[in-house]
Amino acid sequence: MTILIKNGRLINPSENLDKVMDIFVEDGIIKEKAESIEKQADTVIDAAGCYVMPGLIDLHVHFRDPGLTYKEDIETGSKAAAKGGFTTVCCMPNTKPVVDNVETVKYIIEKGEKTGLTNVLPVGAVTKNMAGVEITDVEELKKAGICAISEDGKSVMNSGVYRKAMKNAAKANVPVLAHCEDINLVEGGVINLGDKSSELGVKGISNAVEDVIAMRDIMLAKETGATLHLCHCSTKDSVEMVKRAKEEGIKVTAEVCPHHFSMCSDDITSNDGNFKMNPPLRAREDMEALIKGLQDDIMDVISTDHAPHSAEEKAKDLEHAPFGIVGLETSVALTVTNLVKKGYLTPMQMAAKMSYNPAKVLGIPKGTLDEGKIADITIIDPDKEYTIDVNTFESKGKNTPFDGYKVSGEVEYTILNGKVVYSNK
Repeated sequence: MTILIKNGRLINPSENLDKVMDIFVEDGIIKEKAESIEKQADTVIDAAGCYVMPGLIDLHVHFRDPGLTYKEDIETGSKAAAKGGFTTVCCMPNTKPVVDNVETVKYIIEKGEKTGLTNVLPVGAVTKNMAGVEITDVEELKKAGICAISEDGKSVMNSGVYRKAMKNAAKANVPVLAHCEDINLVEGGVINLGDKSSELGVKGISNAVEDVIAMRDIMLAKETGATLHLCHCSTKDSVEMVKRAKEEGIKVTAEVCPHHFSMCSDDITSNDGNFKMNPPLRAREDMEALIKGLQDDIMDVISTDHAPHSAEEKAKDLEHAPFGIVGLETSVALTVTNLVKKGYLTPMQMAAKMSYNPAKVLGIPKGTLDEGKIADITIIDPDKEYTIDVNTFESKGKNTPFDGYKVSGEVEYTILNGKVVYSNK
């Protein structure tokens, strides 16, 4: 099986390459890159005017499988990932049962492989049943195939338990993906604490809810030597904390979600459950700090926190709807529209934050267009303009405030292991 991609703008952060070139793929491997390749191929793609990037990697998705498959499952989640340009996704462990055992890890891997549309990597739980009391066997889970550990959806509130888990993760060389939320400070909040929560008459979530745990987790990473990745950072102080931690040499990376750099609490137009996510849409100064943090390469990664829910659940008001927003099928467009087109990020930075850096966080040999590497490739037309329409989503979840949002940037092809798994043509 051979693929020849012609005339595309190759953007490869691993060698700082940004150049119009051809790329030849054979038997799932990138065999050659050159200014002009004249070879016969089973599939020829004209990528003129398009970015040709390493396959995108999302460190943070919820496929709800096993146990909550009325919201999403591995097959529909994989279809959404492929359409969104993602060749690797990391599935968070808050399923039913929780990903705290070898059997569930194997189930996710096997179903992902059977579906065959994206690399589905399970994230193991930090504690058994995500109860925050007894730590999981990270070595055993690593052998079964987890890529990281996390308690995403909440924090391990017992610092002693978390420190023990981080020590074991450091020993096993497994990254820790941290959801930072002091549950004792939430106090029933549903959106950001501020003028908008007052206007809508709902309880607010202060920045301290996130910042207190972010600082704790950084301190524990410093003490234990664990590799810490802060999930869905939403506050201006989280950017400052990451900056200082890196200056101290602490092993910490951080991600920002497209909804947090594309909207702020001012953009909440009504008491609509689609505006409810955790962390919430923050104040404009927080959004601007996150954008600056991405621009200055303090914040390493763009992840979606793809969190599908049923239409019935999200039809409720802010107080009663569940937290969560889908993101796999809007991430590229929101990044191109709100960061690249506005001059905050270069296309090289986009590729780094959506592919190369996530691969580095996980320690996997992906996120690159180097010759000899596996051919996971995403082709994006940055100038294609369209309106986001949830009715076209492959995901079961349609829960997003970006429905009807005008964007630039469309995924044209997703290539997984040298095979076209999505084409917009």
